[in-house]
Amino acid sequence: MEEEVKPGLVMGKVYLIPTTLGDNAPLEVLPISIKRTIENIDHYIVENEKTARHFIKKVSPGKSQPDLHIESLNKYTDPSMIPSYLDPCIHGLDVGLLSEAGCPGIADPGADVVKVAHERRIQVVPLVGPSSILMAMMSSGMNGQNFAFNGYLPIDNKERKAMIKSLERLSRDKGQSQIFMETPYRNNKLVQELVRTLQKSTRLCIACDITLPTEFIQTKSAHEWSEINVDLDKRPTIYIIQA
Repeated sequence: MEEEVKPGLVMGKVYLIPTTLGDNAPLEVLPISIKRTIENIDHYIVENEKTARHFIKKVSPGKSQPDLHIESLNKYTDPSMIPSYLDPCIHGLDVGLLSEAGCPGIADPGADVVKVAHERRIQVVPLVGPSSILMAMMSSGMNGQNFAFNGYLPIDNKERKAMIKSLERLSRDKGQSQIFMETPYRNNKLVQELVRTLQKSTRLCIACDITLPTEFIQTKSAHEWSEINVDLDKRPTIYIIQA
């Protein structure tokens, strides 16, 4: 049950706190404002408590871990519980929303928390940090004026092939860059499928391990990719096509 806001009470805020895209030093890719925010917040909503605590410790080693109040938000979370996660805001305490990687609310279950925050008139504060989707788009050389993110493609082979053709057709008809992603262990299979399915002239950007020392970002035609052997196994990757 939601708690009622008492008249005159100063509400806490929900801070959307970006995390790193891999196991690199947080302050190499995150602004100092992330460190300051984490040091002032003890209530968090996260996908995985263990990795969230690890991240918080890396950003602010002196922060007391036992004082942290952490709620989990993942596929096992009962949606009816989400409003209660924001109850600290009703008592004037700020809450931090952490993604497992990158920016909360973008291809991330945190969007459900943000929705509830707006419904409860709780201020939402987005903080600056890396987004693999935008960074891939920035570095692709494709149409940054008109693009769409499509999440994950279907797992079923027939449905995935149909979706690839549909996105290529949409890109050609609207001049729109089409962005999507895949579970890392299925990357190599997807690249093979893209090369077989796309028209030879369709451009494909593969953006892998963004912000990491192993970062790999290249845009080539589907035909050019067919002549290249690139190993993306278990590496976070964003794909963009433009016909």
